Amino acid sequence: MEKSDNINRLLKLMPVIMIGLSFIICHLSFSGCARMGNPDGGWYDDDPPRVLYATPAEQSTNVTDKKINIYFDEFIKLEDPTQNVIVSPPQLEMPEIKTAGKKIVIELVDSLIPNTTYTIDFSNAISDNNENNPMGNYTYTFSTGERIDTFEVAGYVIDAQTLEPVKGISVGLYDNLADSVFRTQPLMRISRTDSRGHFVIKGVAPGEYRVYALQDADGDYRFSQKSEMIAFNHSTYKPTAGPDVRQDTIWRDTLHIDNILQVPYTHFYPDDIVMLAFQEEQTDRYLLKQPERIDANRMTLYFSYGNPQLPVIKGLDFNADSAFVLEASAKKDTLNYWLRDTALVNRDTLTISLEYLKTDSLGQLVSQTDTLEVLAKTPYAKRQKELNKEMEKWQKEQDKKKKQGEPYDSIYPILPLEPQIAIPGTMTPTSRIPIVMPTPLEKLDTAAIHLYSKIDTLWYRAPFVFQRRDSMLRHFEIIADWHPDTEYSLEIDTMAFIDIYGKVSDPYKQGLKVKSPDEFSTLELQLSGAIGDNMIVALLDKNGKVLQQQQMAADHSVVFYYVKPGIYYASAFNDRNNNGVWDTGLYDEDRQPEEVYYYPDEIECKEKWDITKSWNVTAKPLNQQKPAALIKQKGNKEKKKLQNRNAERAQKLGIQYVKKEPKVKEKKDKKKKEEEKEQ
Repeated sequence: MEKSDNINRLLKLMPVIMIGLSFIICHLSFSGCARMGNPDGGWYDDDPPRVLYATPAEQSTNVTDKKINIYFDEFIKLEDPTQNVIVSPPQLEMPEIKTAGKKIVIELVDSLIPNTTYTIDFSNAISDNNENNPMGNYTYTFSTGERIDTFEVAGYVIDAQTLEPVKGISVGLYDNLADSVFRTQPLMRISRTDSRGHFVIKGVAPGEYRVYALQDADGDYRFSQKSEMIAFNHSTYKPTAGPDVRQDTIWRDTLHIDNILQVPYTHFYPDDIVMLAFQEEQTDRYLLKQPERIDANRMTLYFSYGNPQLPVIKGLDFNADSAFVLEASAKKDTLNYWLRDTALVNRDTLTISLEYLKTDSLGQLVSQTDTLEVLAKTPYAKRQKELNKEMEKWQKEQDKKKKQGEPYDSIYPILPLEPQIAIPGTMTPTSRIPIVMPTPLEKLDTAAIHLYSKIDTLWYRAPFVFQRRDSMLRHFEIIADWHPDTEYSLEIDTMAFIDIYGKVSDPYKQGLKVKSPDEFSTLELQLSGAIGDNMIVALLDKNGKVLQQQQMAADHSVVFYYVKPGIYYASAFNDRNNNGVWDTGLYDEDRQPEEVYYYPDEIECKEKWDITKSWNVTAKPLNQQKPAALIKQKGNKEKKKLQNRNAERAQKLGIQYVKKEPKVKEKKDKKKKEEEKEQ
């Protein structure tokens, strides 16, 4: 009886037991899923590839084999080996570098140089095939002689004009200290800069060297073309090394530091070389491309370099005498020929004889005559069709107005000349009003331009100057003695401007007000350090655009007035030849580019503030001067460490994450190595 009662009780409790078991099973299943099969993808493979062995072995000496196999513990990827893998000494014949499953195969084509250390620098190009875990900087080294050279030379390459990091430029060494070697012999050992402009030349032997940078255009590893960006100086360097300690931070996750380790390492010197890269001015003159007629009413010639002696144009199927109005760029390397005659504008093709000066193979300017056909980008028939559509649309609008009894026009209107008058949004006492004409002018009536200022409630004529801007054909500006906190009215009568096609300008009226000095800031910079006598200082906005530019005074100061509230930056250059513009260098004349500096911090200006900043232009290395906000060549963001992702997941799940140790694979015997080598 007692046994039967126990069975009955058990049966009654069975639903409760089943629910409890289900809960436990679900809980265990959930925990297991959290560790192994989380809905967002599960746990990550956070082990980067590891090198198992290589043939020839790393650090081998007396190597004669030009084929190298590097074996890894998993399938790997090699990103763009042509750009990312650097073989040093540089190879005139491009080596073959490819992946094959779990190995990389390198076949050198050039003959091996005796008694030389070879380095194959893979940088961060190697990653695993699944999670793209980067292996980190990896360099394979061997020697054709009895020893391995281990010194390193490092530094930065920056643009001489902008102080921007120069990415992907080759940097190399010569132990021959003659100036001519850069033009006559290939670089001995090379590296290539990363996105920060940083380079490391490895496998350097003891000795004395000069360092050069070269954006090699023809693959000969020497300066042979003026178009190649270069950097050079006369400093010599003797590589050394010594023990040092660095701090390595171990992150528990993206927010928490687990440990900071003191790691001993070998510090190689020099590691702070700064090279200023530049391109020489291109003085070889030639026609860059066929003349263009993007707009039917003008023909444009593009030359590699300007010359005071302008081309001579003869029309072969039209009379070119007085057919053009010439608009030349400041350097006379871009020439716009505006067609006066609308009959020529309507022609699709103009055939011309073009006589101009061209640089020959000896570097001398000689006369060159070409027969050219200049085609309009948009044929006349298409232009006429588009015009007819506009006229039909206009006619329908007028017919609709006529039916509705509204005022209408019976003659299609002639489009007016529309100058671009750009009144600054914030007028200051030093502002100028630029005016750009869409086409060259035939007539300009300055008497039809009026400027009025408001004093109390009355308007009075205000003096001004209307002038062409920097000798540019279609660019003008209005200059006036603008009074602070004063209203003005700019008024232009009809027909003040008439272009070469007879188009006339409509009347124009625009009010403007000059702000009070209390709404601005005044910024003074006091320059010091190793500066020149002709420093030109620029005030820059947050995008690096020049807002104001001043020449340094005798007391080494520069003052910028009427600065709007905001964040600003400053740059300067040493105008050695006092021509008002930055000039590049010239290798054959041993001339470096004019020195450029950046104030390393942002400058905040506020209303009514008078700010004075001291600026030692040489206090910081040049590669550290340009503020990060202005640098356009941003460094590559390092890939997020995958172990951090696993740690973050564990933190969310409330469990402890311990990174597993990489499996140590058994060494393969010689026979196994040979079998894999054959495969």
